[in-house]
Amino acid sequence: MRVGIFGGTFDPPHVGHLILAEECRTQLRLDRLLWVVTNQPPHKLDQTLSPVEKRVEMVQLSIAGNSHFELSRVDIDRPGPHYAVDTVRLLQEQLPEAELFYLMGGDSLHDLPTWHEPQEFVERCAGVGVMRRHDDQVDLRSLEQVLPGLTKKVAEVEAPILEISSHQIRQRIINGDGYRYYLKQEVYEKICEWGLYRSR
Repeated sequence: MRVGIFGGTFDPPHVGHLILAEECRTQLRLDRLLWVVTNQPPHKLDQTLSPVEKRVEMVQLSIAGNSHFELSRVDIDRPGPHYAVDTVRLLQEQLPEAELFYLMGGDSLHDLPTWHEPQEFVERCAGVGVMRRHDDQVDLRSLEQVLPGLTKKVAEVEAPILEISSHQIRQRIINGDGYRYYLKQEVYEKICEWGLYRSR
């Protein structure tokens, strides 16, 4: 079974996330795609995030109706910091028969040598699905010298360039700009109900 790991803070999850996730699922022939909501990622310790259970609920609303998508609490129900290598290790224990494909952007691939225990991370992944923008400059040859075995595991995912980000949506809400169609309707309604992001 081929299982994708799609991690993020998802604050909030938007249509861009859904499109990228589905492109990864179909192009990498994944049987399941796990949405891994990160409670407090090490590289965002200086940021104030929405309560994790609110983000979990928004993800569940976003992925409802897609039988291939499911929420994983692997990074929620344990203390931090939450490193990718630990996430993969725990999912291997939970899904011993699965081939795990970690999904990331080109910028993350470029920074991979700076991650926590990057060599073990590469070795534990069956594949690394990379969603690249046209302007991403990634030198795989140089990365291979630092992380042997990486090149054969990288699979590029062709995806549309979507200039949508969670940060942008939060800023639009603060500014009073329109944002409704950046999100699934159920997520938009929940954000309105909670008054989320308005106080930032």
